[in-house]
Amino acid sequence: MLILNCGGTFNKRYNPLLGELEVPFDNLAIETILQSFSFRHDVAGVIYKDSLDMDSNDRKMLASIIMESKDDTFIIVHGTDTMGTTAEFLSEIFQDRKIILTGAMKPFEIDKVEATLNLGLALGFAKALQDCGVFICMNGHVELCKNMRKNKELGKFEIV
Repeated sequence: MLILNCGGTFNKRYNPLLGELEVPFDNLAIETILQSFSFRHDVAGVIYKDSLDMDSNDRKMLASIIMESKDDTFIIVHGTDTMGTTAEFLSEIFQDRKIILTGAMKPFEIDKVEATLNLGLALGFAKALQDCGVFICMNGHVELCKNMRKNKELGKFEIV
């Protein structure tokens, strides 16, 4: 299993010099959470962006990394605003992999519970998963990407 970090709100930290939240070029939030696990996970930082800044080239790069990997199971930490777009893109390419996208509505630095819960649930689901597919793991739900969407009015993901 390989965890791919794309950035997003999950990873954002406050920059006191600029007075804003920014996506750092590291995997600190994920690595901090993984310290609680009794087994090792491989983490690769691939795109350190807010998901609103992701484009088709970023998605193609992500697909290329998955395609070239020896792993068949992937957790992708991704910003929530375009998580569905990336999930649908990947689902058109991969029918032979287990891919779970997760993220957080609030940065790990601000709310450690939500990010930790989402990543932990995604990891547990990935370990138990028998069938291939592209899934979204958010707000206590794990569903095929076609069955989940972000409700921007309520600020949470829901089953459709």
